[in-house]
Amino acid sequence: MSGVDPVAVLAWGVPRMRDLPWRRDRDPWRILAAEVMLQQTRVDRVIPKWQAFLAAFPDPASCAAASLGDVLRLWHGLGYPRRARNLRTTATIVVDEHAGRLPNDLDALLALPGIGPYTARAVLAFAYERDVAVVDTNIARILARTAGERLTPKRAQALADDVVPVGEGWTWNQVVMDLGALVCRPTPHCDECPLATSCSWNVAGRPDPDPAVGSAGVSTKQAPFEGSDRQRRGMVMAALGSGSRLAADFDAEILAGLVADGLVVVDGIRLTLPD
Repeated sequence: MSGVDPVAVLAWGVPRMRDLPWRRDRDPWRILAAEVMLQQTRVDRVIPKWQAFLAAFPDPASCAAASLGDVLRLWHGLGYPRRARNLRTTATIVVDEHAGRLPNDLDALLALPGIGPYTARAVLAFAYERDVAVVDTNIARILARTAGERLTPKRAQALADDVVPVGEGWTWNQVVMDLGALVCRPTPHCDECPLATSCSWNVAGRPDPDPAVGSAGVSTKQAPFEGSDRQRRGMVMAALGSGSRLAADFDAEILAGLVADGLVVVDGIRLTLPD
């Protein structure tokens, strides 16, 4: 995003900033829960689940003390339950090794289960208000298009880091994220964009191929959910949420994957969620 005027971007974005509940929060655990839930899940689905999850587990200690089964029951409906397993394991480590509070250090955050470069920086930026750049799929799309090239992860992070205004890390990342979510979409609305005159791809007339396609951090369209293994795994988890079931009622290959992931326990001929 070299050559981008942060003042112009902030002037565009601050008045338009989406009112999302986690944006009113600075508690690192609550921010982490939101960021983990938002991975591959729409905002509108996350909001009620985030609120219910934190009502039950308001801090790492309460999550660590709960059974994995209870955490998975509250998680149901978000998909990708390994995220819930990793979040509970992280809560346990935070209690045991960090006095119950998420660390304010990039390397320490990256060492926690299920926390990658984006999530670690999101905790630093959104909870601790550090001047670090986050690169999610929306921001990665902006980075590639403004640079006019496909980007490696290292290059994308370097470009993002270069333009974080001093003292504005929280606001800057929220605004740029919104810009990608609302304007610099897969099919972009360049006439509404404050970067239109400095975006290399737009200035060049938006030629094919779009540099965002295949660029680091830019998500691709998911395979259909209907009939997928994700759907079948979800059906097993949903059924077990209300009690044990016969293993014979479900596909053996799907069960094997869930057992390997530590999400389902086989007790003889019956299945349960973990204790």
